[in-house]
Amino acid sequence: MIDLIAIDMDGTLLDSSHSISPRVRGAIAAARAQGIRIVLATGRPYSGIEEYLAELGLAGDEDYCITFNGAVIQNASGTTSVEETTLGYDDFVYCEKVARELGVHLHVLYERSMMTPNADISYHTVRDAYISRTPLMFRSVDQVDPAWRFRKFMMVDDEAILDKAIARLPPELMQRYTVVKSAADFLEVLHPDAGKGRALATLATHLGVPAERIMAIGDQENDLVMLEFAGVAVAMGNAIDAVKAVADHVTTSNNEDGVAVAIERYALKQATGVS
Repeated sequence: MIDLIAIDMDGTLLDSSHSISPRVRGAIAAARAQGIRIVLATGRPYSGIEEYLAELGLAGDEDYCITFNGAVIQNASGTTSVEETTLGYDDFVYCEKVARELGVHLHVLYERSMMTPNADISYHTVRDAYISRTPLMFRSVDQVDPAWRFRKFMMVDDEAILDKAIARLPPELMQRYTVVKSAADFLEVLHPDAGKGRALATLATHLGVPAERIMAIGDQENDLVMLEFAGVAVAMGNAIDAVKAVADHVTTSNNEDGVAVAIERYALKQATGVS
């Protein structure tokens, strides 16, 4: 029996036009009608998911979401946080230096804003700000307020450039932080205690839901630990091979109602026809 479904957004819940299909919307409604909690677990900030929460009827005080790739666990009305893990100014200075030395662009998320120290603002940064509905600003390193707390840092660039940089990441970075690739052009640096998997475990404890009664659905590297934690792990048909390797099931792609197929097959209690 499934009591909670954690669903990644980009490449999973959303199709390639960033929309929720009618079949996916209907499957989520059917799950909720059976008392199953739906938790959106995303790398996006809250501002980038508000419209989808509203569309799915998931924006109440008793609904929850995981944002910033697990750095924030909050109720879906945006009023209360269960837990937040943030990074400080010294972390920013260090990661900016690493990104600069690797030749990739960087942007950071704090409060409800996005900031980049790159005067040549990357297309990938602009696109992320647009998709996530987040105000974007430029600040040189010496203009950054040392009191700021950051939800995450993102190294971004064309896939070939970013992959070369990833191959050269300093071991210290990997030891100090949670580092995950969330898309072909995004490498995310989080607090060492952050991540979708840990966030889902924390929320499950908060709600009293055992792992074996949780289903998780995802497609990218940043979903791996979340899928490993859940009792039922579902990879999208468009997922990377590493995600498919840890999954119990592989559904269809995000353009083929994959989330709906997974919910219908593995979560919904089927009517028996017995009165």
